[in-house]
Amino acid sequence: MHIGIIGYGKMGREIEKSALKKGHLIEFIIDENNTEDLNNNNLKKIDVAIEFTTPAAAFENIRKCLEAKTSVVSGTTGWLANYNEIVKLCRKINGSFLYASNFSVGVNILFHLNASLAKIMNSIEQYDVEINEIHHTTKLDSPSGTAIILADNIINNMERKKEWKNEQTGNKQILSILSERKNDVPGTHIIKYSSNADFIELKHEAKNRAGFAFGAIIAAEFIKNKRGVYKMEDVLGI
Repeated sequence: MHIGIIGYGKMGREIEKSALKKGHLIEFIIDENNTEDLNNNNLKKIDVAIEFTTPAAAFENIRKCLEAKTSVVSGTTGWLANYNEIVKLCRKINGSFLYASNFSVGVNILFHLNASLAKIMNSIEQYDVEINEIHHTTKLDSPSGTAIILADNIINNMERKKEWKNEQTGNKQILSILSERKNDVPGTHIIKYSSNADFIELKHEAKNRAGFAFGAIIAAEFIKNKRGVYKMEDVLGI
């Protein structure tokens, strides 16, 4: 498979290593020094673009890929105010787009366990719930996109939680997300239910970035030659 990498930070480098290990070809790499190379001529040379950049750059990068009729996989978080516009464009031009806030196979399993547990806890009111997320100090968005998905799934399945806030509130109707930033932490997410008698935790802790890169590559393999809007659930068959 011929791949273009858009964004060459820590994740971009991991994606390059993972792609080469699986026998794929890297046709180009875009970073802040050669943004002009993200053009139709180069995009026509690849099967899939994998985009991990910044919230400010993601929308325009994805738009360029779609308008060139190039399949694009994006893992950039913090730009989702424009997500529906990208979905609309993708469907209008019969393009191919896959977005995930987190490409880890384990995290996507966590999403489903989290929603299932929230449904159970909906009627067991002695338990309160909060989310803790820990990431590296260079992560630009807070809370993480993964934490937001976890929070939304809890709110959608638990009637007593009406909204989330990125702070400890003490309000039983508000789901607290507690964000920490520490050096060299790839990503940890904890959903904790507490009662006076005990507590239950769901936890995912990434050991390194290799798992995220592997997930992005299998997503790219999945989306090649397809048309439509996809998620990691489609890749994993969950």
